[in-house]
Amino acid sequence: MRLQRTEPAAGGPFPPQRRSQEVFARLRQAIVTGELRPNEPLIEADIAERLQVSRTPVRESMQKLSAAGLIVPRKRGWSVREFSLEDVTMNAEVRSALEGRAAGLAALRATPEDIALLAAIHAERLTLDPEDEKARVRTNRAFHDAVITAARNPKLTDAIDATGLFYFNGDVVRMSSAEQMAQGNADHALVLEALAAKDPAAAEARMRAHIERTTRIIRRR
Repeated sequence: MRLQRTEPAAGGPFPPQRRSQEVFARLRQAIVTGELRPNEPLIEADIAERLQVSRTPVRESMQKLSAAGLIVPRKRGWSVREFSLEDVTMNAEVRSALEGRAAGLAALRATPEDIALLAAIHAERLTLDPEDEKARVRTNRAFHDAVITAARNPKLTDAIDATGLFYFNGDVVRMSSAEQMAQGNADHALVLEALAAKDPAAAEARMRAHIERTTRIIRRR
């Protein structure tokens, strides 16, 4: 079990009204970023202990993950679903269209605070060691999430989340060179430029091109 232990916060790690949602989000992130590997068994009791929650929200989360197509049942419990290259490619194609649309909306709706956050994330990425896999995954996800948030369309966010069978994850980092990392950063810079200029057409086109570039890296594996 690669899922990292969550340390309890004051008053408990998750407010009661959000416990199931938070557990689901944590597990989903661990799957789509590669922290939990394909075919890895998921034991409810172990997950509950690591996330410092009861088994009820874990059980509820497993049902939601199954409905989302991210896990499959096994003799005892569940395991992470293994996706084919074709599965990953098709989902990346859908994500390109949806996240491109999100970038276009973000160009119209982003606040100065949104732009400042994206600029800070981009600046951090420019300082990263290409060998720092975790930081590359974390900052890439943060950049894309900030764009999606700036679109301010929860329905679109849900649709993008539903294509989460692939994210830029550790496997993709290991497939990509330092030169490809630099190209990804250049893509982000172009997206950020379009958002700051409030140019929705350019933002959408640049985000789509960026995701399609990453997909080509996967297809060459």
